Amino acid sequence: MKHLLIFLSLGLSLCAETATPLFSDDFSRDEASPGKEDIGNGWTSNSAWRAKGHQQVDLIDGVMHVTKHAEADHGVAIFHNVEFQDGIVELKFKLGDGDDLGVDFVDRELKTVHAGHLCIARVTNKSVTLTDSKTGGMNNEIRERRQKGDKSPELAALLKTKTKSFKLDLKPNEWHTMNIKIVADQMTVRIDGQDTGSFSSEGIAHPTKRMITLAVNKSADVDDVKVSKLK
Repeated sequence: MKHLLIFLSLGLSLCAETATPLFSDDFSRDEASPGKEDIGNGWTSNSAWRAKGHQQVDLIDGVMHVTKHAEADHGVAIFHNVEFQDGIVELKFKLGDGDDLGVDFVDRELKTVHAGHLCIARVTNKSVTLTDSKTGGMNNEIRERRQKGDKSPELAALLKTKTKSFKLDLKPNEWHTMNIKIVADQMTVRIDGQDTGSFSSEGIAHPTKRMITLAVNKSADVDDVKVSKLK
């Protein structure tokens, strides 16, 4: 029995996933010029071309505060290059009523999808939604059909298979944690240490995620971002 237990323990250790840290940020710094967007540590945003250069990301007391500017014609997108196939993104977030935060996985070298969008986990205080963008709504052919007004039952049925939502009941304006894990074609999310939901779809398995994007449609606070690759 003792030898069996040792063998099983060794087997579990060999099968365990190995996470290699790639990037982390606790935002404990200030901008070089007050009032000017300067996130630093490799982050960039779309404020220059989507918000006429207005500041939408502000570092205050070690927290990234994100607020869409009134003149912006698109949600706030905050980019960081980081490359992996399977991996984990962890972060802390705080949302007010009606706010949301997306963690988007991107490969801009992939030309079959709009802006390289592969898959995304989007959280509100009421739900988290996992979406395969690569073979869903961001696929160029599908996106073109939708822009042309295609509302066919066939397309609607296809898109329905590319996303899944799970209910949440988070307290607004309080800090919560999110852990997003991608292994092969499966994306799994934990909120505040609790299993929230998993979704499998072929686009999630794209071999190279080259960037993460924090996507905010209204406002959000973010802290302690960590990215690791698996295997």
